[in-house]
Amino acid sequence: MHVIHRRGWELPEREATPENLFFSRRTLLAGAGAAAAAALIPGSAAAQRRADLPDPTASLYPVKRNAKFVLDRPITDETINTTYNNFYEFGSSKTISRAARALIIRPWTIKLDGLVDKPMEIGIDDLLKRMPLEERLYRHRCVEAWAMAVPWSGFPLAKLVELAKPLSSARYLQMQTFLDASVASGQRQVWYPWPYTEGLTLAEATNDLAFLVTGAYGKPLPKSMGAPLRLAVPWKYGFKSIKSIVRFSFTAERPRGFWERLQGSEYGFWANVNPEVPHPRWSQASESLLGTDERRPTQLFNGYGEYVAQLYKGLDGERLWV
Repeated sequence: MHVIHRRGWELPEREATPENLFFSRRTLLAGAGAAAAAALIPGSAAAQRRADLPDPTASLYPVKRNAKFVLDRPITDETINTTYNNFYEFGSSKTISRAARALIIRPWTIKLDGLVDKPMEIGIDDLLKRMPLEERLYRHRCVEAWAMAVPWSGFPLAKLVELAKPLSSARYLQMQTFLDASVASGQRQVWYPWPYTEGLTLAEATNDLAFLVTGAYGKPLPKSMGAPLRLAVPWKYGFKSIKSIVRFSFTAERPRGFWERLQGSEYGFWANVNPEVPHPRWSQASESLLGTDERRPTQLFNGYGEYVAQLYKGLDGERLWV
């Protein structure tokens, strides 16, 4: 009789793992290993995982609406406003919403520097804990002559100025967008003066209308609209709407913003809405409402003159409108 002597590591065939379960487990482990490797390697896979993380501030919204700010038109449809945007960091067309998904919004640190009592850095979530969030209904007009109305959530820019404690010598505020060409393909275009910057006078920055946006439509701000922090100044043409801000610098000299540096003959510092002064290449007398294509006459200061007209008295020698 033939006797089989099994070694210590051998198992009876009846105890072997079924083939289908073995291959299912192997697939699962392979996927888990790949995910762990992506988390450890600072490459595209890990960056994608970070970009896909949900906004941790979702529970803050919706916030209470400030009834002081009303509209003379319907709110523009959310699907339009979140997919029709100027955000040159992600491309020169308006359809950048898909590309903007690559933006990583946590961690997000904001620097306050220049002519301030004490320069500081603060994370966006810590900043939000210190700010009084509210919702405002604003209408906006782009220098390209299209217009929209948005329910923004955020806080007055004046509150951030108060936090920064600028010195008496500070007259202007320059804001800067993030710089990361690994996620923002538009920043690989070397003919643009990156990083994107815009500026305001300190009087403009502390005006009641100047608003730092953290949300829209009762939710955290979409990446395509400039998450996690952008500017809204509704009396100015659209290029005064800097997005994804990482730095606020207080200066004594007037800053030159992105568009002024790029094409100063067409885009100046002030950018105030004036229907009587045309852009060098098209009229500013009317505007087209997104979603309806309705044409309306353009209003001086976009209809917000009662808030801001006094800021520009005595500036007759300035190029206020382009």
